[in-house]
Amino acid sequence: MSRPTGRVLTLLELLQSGGTRTTAELAGRLGVEGRTVRRYVDQLIDLDVPVESVRGRYGGYRLAPGYRLPPLMFDDDEALAVLLGLVAGRRTGLTTTELAANETASAKIMRVLPKHLARRLDTLLDALAFTDRPGGFDTPDAQVLLTLADAVRHRRPVSVRYTDRHGRAGERTLHAYGIVAHAGRWYVTGKDARTAEDRTFRLDRITEPRTLPGSFEAPTGPGPAHRLLSGFATAGYRHEVSLRIHGTVEQIRARLPAGLATLTEAETETETETEAETETEAGAGAGAGDGGEPAGERWLRAVLRAERLDWLPPVLAALDRPFVVERPAELRALVTAFADRLAERARRV
Repeated sequence: MSRPTGRVLTLLELLQSGGTRTTAELAGRLGVEGRTVRRYVDQLIDLDVPVESVRGRYGGYRLAPGYRLPPLMFDDDEALAVLLGLVAGRRTGLTTTELAANETASAKIMRVLPKHLARRLDTLLDALAFTDRPGGFDTPDAQVLLTLADAVRHRRPVSVRYTDRHGRAGERTLHAYGIVAHAGRWYVTGKDARTAEDRTFRLDRITEPRTLPGSFEAPTGPGPAHRLLSGFATAGYRHEVSLRIHGTVEQIRARLPAGLATLTEAETETETETEAETETEAGAGAGAGDGGEPAGERWLRAVLRAERLDWLPPVLAALDRPFVVERPAELRALVTAFADRLAERARRV
């Protein structure tokens, strides 16, 4: 694209942003003289773009009201931002009408993009997966995201520089299985070629991605999203928490999703006095004395790992189901203290 043509398109973008732009303002933004701005405006008019001249002290140029804009010019980052926003909206439960508009908008954008960029973004969309808790996304680095997506599609090893949660940075070679959006963050799942272990890496901690020669076999079994959630549920943290909760899987998953806790059937056992006391004080009231047990409700064991425990008592209270804290003892104390605070505040009211 020649330099004058690029400036004409930049002028169009400035006018598309709305309002009246003075000749001096446009000349400053384009780095040209006023007479050159007028020549660029004439070129737009020759292309049937309805640019109006506004006279007066605050005059200048503007687009005619109601003008349907031509296809927009996107660079890589802009196109990525728009398409990711549309895809994320589609995956997070839009209405039927909005969904149709979302899909047609995505298709139109893909049609007007340069072929090389359209191919890269199409590769990215094939590599993406979403969990049931996508959240509001952070901003991924376009080069990191597109390079990893290409590695996923073509099963090529990729070298990355990764900084772990302790601030340690190092080079890693990854066999990338897929890219997953979960709880507001972007992740890549794959095998660490050095340790031969399945790993999950945050994209915001990855820099300098570089595709390497060679290829690897696509893994069988669970998809990238399931691998991510399973990895979260079994990751090593400061506290291991075990709970027995009486309810349905759906009731428990509403507060303790798969990415947070594993659920298994709890075998019948005699509770200790401490556990019974914890259940009575912290979990009684839900389902007690209702004359029967609704279908699907039973004792289930939830196991999770956490760096902190202070967020768990409110979550367990929100479950509104009978529960027993099996371990750790520190959580029992926090639950009791939380229940005491609630009772005290209720008495004040």
